[in-house]
Amino acid sequence: MQALRALVPLALALVLAATAAAAKLPLAPLASAGKLVPAPSPGKMGPEGVPVPSGSLLAQPQTVKLDQTIAGVRCERIEKIAFHVHAHLTIFVDGKAKVIPYGVGIGPPLEGVNTPAGPFVELGSCFMWLHTHALDGIIHMEAPKPMSFTLGQFFAVWGLPLSKTRVGPATGKVTAFYNGKVWTANPGSIPLSSELQVQLDVGKPVVAPEHITFPKGLAPSKKMK
Repeated sequence: MQALRALVPLALALVLAATAAAAKLPLAPLASAGKLVPAPSPGKMGPEGVPVPSGSLLAQPQTVKLDQTIAGVRCERIEKIAFHVHAHLTIFVDGKAKVIPYGVGIGPPLEGVNTPAGPFVELGSCFMWLHTHALDGIIHMEAPKPMSFTLGQFFAVWGLPLSKTRVGPATGKVTAFYNGKVWTANPGSIPLSSELQVQLDVGKPVVAPEHITFPKGLAPSKKMK
């Protein structure tokens, strides 16, 4: 009991520290985004247990190669999983969902599996510490040690510009959401963290933030054809 009592102040301190850190982020209430249209129904469930948007591809990824470093993110021969967490990115352009490609940050040739739910990349010549395996917007952060990454670094690995007025080939006012709140700074500065949900809306109408449930497992099991 005495040990339990000793843990209470520590737990409280950790909660307060996390709350203080969140308070420092440039966030505003959801209402500050103005009129929002309801998020569409989620697409079909993908191979990672996350819906794949019903829309067109925003842009293909640039080619990356072994030992290449982009915006501080390195491409290594095998996936480094000493640090391994996931964030989710959703993109809408003029109210229409856009698909984030598989293979962002993975060097060719790509190999993987084709499941009834869609493709999943398993192998490549190298893996950036930030990459995608499927079409569902899950960003894999896999590094040799705990590291801090930003959305801007992911877009740099993807090979696309990101600003308050541009998301890859799409231009217009960008409304960014961070776990359901409005991100008021440059979207490239959004810090990526475990189970973070980020949404970027370009132009109007602005779609209300979508929400997903992160699955425990993210790997399918059927050979690619």
